[in-house]
Amino acid sequence: MPPSLVRSRATGRVTLADVAGAAGVSPITVSRALRGERAVDPELVARVKAAALRLGYVPDPAARALASRHSTHVALLIPMLSNALFVDLLEGVQRTLRPAGYQTLIGVTHYDAGEEEQLLREQLQHRPAGLLVTGLDRSATTRALIQASGVPCVHLMETSQSPDVHCVGFSQADAAAALTRYLLGLGHRRIAFAAAQLDPRTLQRLDGWRREMKAAGLHAPTLEWVNPAPSSLALGGTMFEQIVAHTPPVEAIFFCNDDLAQGALLAALRLGLPVPQRVAVAGFNDLTGSDQMLPPLTTVRTPRADIGTAAARMLLALMRGEPVPTTSIDVGYELVVRQST
Repeated sequence: MPPSLVRSRATGRVTLADVAGAAGVSPITVSRALRGERAVDPELVARVKAAALRLGYVPDPAARALASRHSTHVALLIPMLSNALFVDLLEGVQRTLRPAGYQTLIGVTHYDAGEEEQLLREQLQHRPAGLLVTGLDRSATTRALIQASGVPCVHLMETSQSPDVHCVGFSQADAAAALTRYLLGLGHRRIAFAAAQLDPRTLQRLDGWRREMKAAGLHAPTLEWVNPAPSSLALGGTMFEQIVAHTPPVEAIFFCNDDLAQGALLAALRLGLPVPQRVAVAGFNDLTGSDQMLPPLTTVRTPRADIGTAAARMLLALMRGEPVPTTSIDVGYELVVRQST
């Protein structure tokens, strides 16, 4: 019995050598044919592919990486998959990396620094070609792991002035400040800020709101409504009811995320409170459905898919050893004014 068949039966996998034996060619020819190298005769390519299909051969990326010292996967760490924000980002990454021959290995950190550290350790064991991580705030141990790995890394959703940090995003604080200035320009003075989850980017939005309110001489601690619970429509409704019941009354509420604001608008309908006549409501991120609310929601549109695409392109250049024109790309944001304000 050929040694290659003994190996495949022992491991349960059809090997490259099995395909080579079935096609009557060498293993190196199989490898080159399946990689699409032009130097391989088309007749041999057809024969190899037919044999691979017949045997059910699936390439082993780990073995290929060990043999060639070149991995074909990129580790991507994101806080949540249940949030459409990160789904949009992931789509941008996938659309860019897959045509270039790279697969993404996704890890979900749940906004937990310890979980992010453990996921990164596990991902680095697979020798990724590159890393994509969300945000700039992480434990010193995780930062040291990234630095020591030597793996190209791009940070998502935020920007940095550090020449040692490659990143693609926008200023969360500046975006929140722009929305706050808009609400102030409408004549509102008691503008509440309502936040959940309290991850680093949410706190940056809080800083942007706080900065503008203090500059206007209108900040008060009682206008800050923060809850560490996960962001949701239900929580938004509850927070809205609590805020409008408070005295003196607020004139506008800036919710840190659209799902909270959408829940607030639904609660306003249940309570019979007119928006924006009784209280204006604004959100952040322009999530799906915000333009369909009653009334449609004023928000900040954040280009999540663009961030994913630009970050993946930057990472491709780093993995290929190509020059990167800038270490930090600011994709900006857009204030979307609708009837809720």
